[in-house]
Amino acid sequence: MSGGMPGVSDAPLKGVRVLDLSRVFSGPWATQLIGDLGAEVVKVEQPGRGDDLRRLGPPFLRDRDGGETAESAYFLSTNRNKRSIAVDLSTPEGQDIVRGLARASDVCVENFKVGNLAKYGLDADSLRQDNPRLVYCSITAFGQTGPYRHRAGYDTLLQAMCGVMSLTGNPDGEPGGGPTKVGFVLSDLLSGMYAALAIVAALYGRDARGGGGQAIDISMFDAQLAALSHQAMHYLLSGENPKRFGSAAPSVVPSQRFACSDGHIILVAGNDAQFRRLCQLLGRPDLAEDARFATNGARVRNRATLIPELERVFLGRSKAEWLASLEEAGLVAGPINDLSDVFADPHVAARDTVVRVRHAQADDVPLVRSPMRFSATPLDTYTAPPTHGQHTDDVLTGLLGMQAAELDALEARGIIARSGVGS
Repeated sequence: MSGGMPGVSDAPLKGVRVLDLSRVFSGPWATQLIGDLGAEVVKVEQPGRGDDLRRLGPPFLRDRDGGETAESAYFLSTNRNKRSIAVDLSTPEGQDIVRGLARASDVCVENFKVGNLAKYGLDADSLRQDNPRLVYCSITAFGQTGPYRHRAGYDTLLQAMCGVMSLTGNPDGEPGGGPTKVGFVLSDLLSGMYAALAIVAALYGRDARGGGGQAIDISMFDAQLAALSHQAMHYLLSGENPKRFGSAAPSVVPSQRFACSDGHIILVAGNDAQFRRLCQLLGRPDLAEDARFATNGARVRNRATLIPELERVFLGRSKAEWLASLEEAGLVAGPINDLSDVFADPHVAARDTVVRVRHAQADDVPLVRSPMRFSATPLDTYTAPPTHGQHTDDVLTGLLGMQAAELDALEARGIIARSGVGS
């Protein structure tokens, strides 16, 4: 379903207004999550330049005539359910506009380098002095404190520094061995999700307890480190660096990719009962009776002996044959899909995962629906990611009461910009 402005449904955060000073990925991901939940999100971009993420392509959205627009897949993935205004934060007039919007907002999100907004009077202390109820969330690479606080950072760097790459990929000495980056911006997504959760918690604390807002410090480094979860605990308990296992799991055997006669499948036998059923299905009940493999702990210690035995059996049949037999036996297995396979999957269609919404420059744009499914307050409103400055007039007249002549004068001086494609 589509149509309307963000927040017009009865979504959980209806009535919350977010001033979004963020750009690129982590901050926009956080504000998109909040926008999905029904908040009104006003995205502030630099006139003439816009969010740098707009230019990270190809691919770019095609317009109604098939021509390439300036809207990248990256930008479209992180900026739905928002309105865009273009305001120059480096000018006193632009700063006044942002301060006015902050006074009318519940939340402000930014991901500038530490201290950069303070020189404009747009930092947490300054904006919260004018609006004590404001929840101000800063997302940076390394946080507001610590020896790295002034460093810039991107996802690849954070995956490397936080140990993700040391855990990902094939073991050294094997084909393709060595530290490997996860194939999407994991650190950005995690910090954005932690930021959105922290913002919602701060709003609840403010409103449920009748108190004020607060400042939130989200570090991509902290978020990525926290999400190491059991791998971090592995090291903290043992003092040993976890190894890389490729598609396999360090503490569950078998749990990995297996080659069939025509390709690969993934299989997980998560407990001893499942392993026994697997061995029956494979025609190798002797493996389950072998003391070296009878328990998961034994299988982990003896994986180098067990896995080749299983691999030889799987090579004897096709992927489809194995998957049908494994499903019938109630075992956990599945195909290793490309994205073309994923979006053709009937389960994706049944869950209505992809929605199409009208874009200012195209008939429609496909979006991946929020995975948050509410029974009483469904997330049924999606608007397309905005073009650069698409809503400058609407926001500045509607929220700040500015008149057309004033907007024309600001535009003439380059302090604001309008997209010219409608709102």
